[in-house]
Parts: sequence; structure tokens; C-alpha cells
Amino acid sequence: MLEQVKNYLLGLQDSICEGLEASDGMAKFQEDSWKREQGGGGRTRVITNGDVFEKGGVNFSHVYGDKLPPSATSARPELAGRRFQAMGVSLVMHPSNPYVPTSHANVRFFIAEKEGAEPIWWFGGGYDLTPYYGFREDCQHWHQIAAKACAPFGDTVYAQYKKWCDDYFYLKHRNEARGIGGLFFDDLNTLGFDKSFHFMQSVGNSYLEAYIPIVNKRKEFPYGERERDFQLYRRGRYVEFNLVFDRGTLFGLQSGGRTESILMSMPPLVRWDYDRKIEAGSKEAELTEKFLPHQDWLLEAGI
Repeated sequence: MLEQVKNYLLGLQDSICEGLEASDGMAKFQEDSWKREQGGGGRTRVITNGDVFEKGGVNFSHVYGDKLPPSATSARPELAGRRFQAMGVSLVMHPSNPYVPTSHANVRFFIAEKEGAEPIWWFGGGYDLTPYYGFREDCQHWHQIAAKACAPFGDTVYAQYKKWCDDYFYLKHRNEARGIGGLFFDDLNTLGFDKSFHFMQSVGNSYLEAYIPIVNKRKEFPYGERERDFQLYRRGRYVEFNLVFDRGTLFGLQSGGRTESILMSMPPLVRWDYDRKIEAGSKEAELTEKFLPHQDWLLEAGI
């Protein structure tokens, strides 16, 4: 079971890197293999200073140990005292052009075991999109592909995991969504192993179909200092979420994961301004007024 999942994840990392490299057209991912002292390791792949991607990473990790970190056992006390294995692919892509959105995706498998007890296992993952300048057709496309990935598994699956994504990727201290959402699921085991695994694969396999057409459509858009400045300002929200709320970041740091790989998700450049005011009626103001509020993108697209 574990080898089956691991082989899929390694292949997914390969295929996603190939697709992103093709879209960039210049830069290549550099691989850094690493081992975790407490057990396990991974392959970190990073792309920098490309024609499209200023920085991005596509990571595979497989870590294991005899004791789970507090970030896991505080929410799931039944996991205490169990040895665990966690494996997954996680990626974040930060384009140079402010008209190309940042994207995040991950798929993962977790199992915790104890002698004399049934294993506790689940799948999780999803993907979300963080635009700086919004285009309604891009948001609709992103959600159409997400809905298509969920469709074989039930009529309510997309709506359920779309709402979970909206709720999860939310900066409570800003009262603001991080982006326009997508899918988020966790603790998935009720479908049984085979069907749960197939669902994770459907989500992982659909990421490039969701993201690359948007990248290719926007990567040649001209931009200037104004758009670049706003992009760097909005990247600050991304950093805030990852350091304050993201469960994967907390799990990785608390479980003794590799810090360089965990914080790979951070953008290369970012800025914070004190009490910055956005000009009313500007295209920058449209982001928070028209795109970040939670909405039904499929309904708007007539689906």
C-alpha cells in the first residue's frame, strides 16, 4: 500500500515539473535530495529566475518516526503513542509577472500504527489559486477543472471541498481570503483505500490542466512598476498565512522536517507597508472587492 502511494507521488512530482518547465521555456528545476535524521527524507526541486517563474518548488517527502508532533496530536489525541509515516507532494509557484497568479497544490498520505490496534490512515490535499489581478475567466476555468476532478466521486464532493478550501485559506486577522480558492480535503478514508487513493490521484493529476492554461494566457501581459509593487505587497498575505495558519508548515517544523524544504513556499521578494490604502476604483481594488469574496464560480460560468 505504501509503495503504491509513494510510486504515484514520485511520478506526479516528475510530471508536474516537466509541465511547469515547458511553460517557463527557459529555467529548469534543480533537485536537492535530503535525509531526515529521525527517519525518512525527500526530493526538493526548485526553479528560480525563469522566464515565467521567479521562484517555485515541487517537493516530495516521506518522513516517519515513533512519535507525532503536537500539531498532529492536539487535534487528534487518538494518534498519541503511535508510530507514523507521512508522504506527499507539495508545490508553490511564484511567477514574475503580476498578471500570472501564484498557485499552491499538495496531495498526501498519512498512516499511524500501534501494536494491537487498527492503523489510522487518511489522504489529504487540494489546490488553490492566488491572483494579484483578477480575470473572471481564469477563476472559472480553475474551478471548472476542480469540479471535473471531483465529479466521478459524487455530486456534492466539489461543493464540499470548495467550501473547505474557502474556509481554510482565510486570514482571520485580515478578514480576507488568501485567494480565489479551489479544493481542500483532509482525513479522507470513508471511501475505502482504493477509492480514496483514486480521488487523491484525480486531484493531483488535474493540477496542470487547471494552472498551465492560465499561465500561458497571462505570461506575456506587459506590466510596470505599479503592478510589480502591488504584487510584492500582496505576497505579504501569502507569507502571513503560511507562517500563522498553515498546518503543513507547522507539522513539518514540529516534526523535525527539513526547514529549507518547508519554507520553500516563501516568495523570493515581498513587502509590507504600514496601513496601505488602495485607490478606490482601481484595478488593484478589484482584487479584494470582486475576486477575494467567496463566490460560486461555476454558477457564474453557467454550469
